[in-house]
Amino acid sequence: MQKSSIRRAVMATAALSAALVMTACQPGDTDTGSDVSSQPPTATASPISSGSTGASGSTGASGSTGSSGSTGSSGSSGSSGSAGTAVKTCAAASLKAIAYQAADRPQGTGTGAAIVQFTNTTAKSCLLQGHPTVAGAANGSPELNVPLKVTPTGSASPVKLSPGGQAWLKLTFVQVQGEGDGYCESGSAPVIYPTMVIGLPGAGKHQVALDDGQFAECDGTLTATAVSATKPS
Repeated sequence: MQKSSIRRAVMATAALSAALVMTACQPGDTDTGSDVSSQPPTATASPISSGSTGASGSTGASGSTGSSGSTGSSGSSGSSGSAGTAVKTCAAASLKAIAYQAADRPQGTGTGAAIVQFTNTTAKSCLLQGHPTVAGAANGSPELNVPLKVTPTGSASPVKLSPGGQAWLKLTFVQVQGEGDGYCESGSAPVIYPTMVIGLPGAGKHQVALDDGQFAECDGTLTATAVSATKPS
């Protein structure tokens, strides 16, 4: 009984299989098995897109270049000092002149030699320069004078007299000899002048008397130094 049941089951299964085969082979079925490729379809692989390139990082803005420091303006050139006022020659009225007998003088009984001193009496500096002119005169009468012949000695250079400053020159006469009225070695008679009128280039004329005595000289000639900042003896 059990075997007949198994047989029937096998036969039923075979009949069902045959029916299925016949059904699959019916003409007109559009889904034909021969059209199916035994190989898997060759799907064209779309290229794998490379990972999207990360956006390049934005280049950091370069630091702004520091503005160069403004060039310091050069200091304004100091205005050149105005040219100093030129020192002028001393005016006659700005000078005080005196005379005295020189310590170093020729042997004899006359004046021999005298020093003439000039003092600037103003509040401004001034200049003296050059050798003097010399004339013998009576007291108070400089215009009534007798010019003497002057032989200049030494070089002349400007002497600047500050306020109160002094300059000097030396007159050396032909000496009177002997006692009493004396005499001149040349044979001429000695001459006596109460004053002398001393002239300086550009600085006027100045009448001076000796601080002790009168001017006694021979021959009307003398030697004279230029005015100097050094006091002669």
